[in-house]
Amino acid sequence: MNSIMAAVGKLSSEREEANALIRLRDRLVSLGVNAELRDSNTALMVHRPDPGLPVWVFVGYGGTYYSWQNAEKRHPTSDPEGAANVLAEYLAR
Repeated sequence: MNSIMAAVGKLSSEREEANALIRLRDRLVSLGVNAELRDSNTALMVHRPDPGLPVWVFVGYGGTYYSWQNAEKRHPTSDPEGAANVLAEYLAR
């Protein structure tokens, strides 16, 4: 694969990961969870309902999983609604 094809593939992958985070953010907001995209849509900062550090969510594992808490927690990107529910429950603890 030449360098141009590799660059195009990387851009496509980054766009898909950003779109996955946008879908998750939209689901979280619909649940009343304060979440905002950061760093050119490469990370999602999810605020806790009580004082404390936010939870940072990333797309990893080749774009197949949302991950948070140092990748100890994860959920498939194919299920943003389920991921939003799991995250909302995680934040409520």
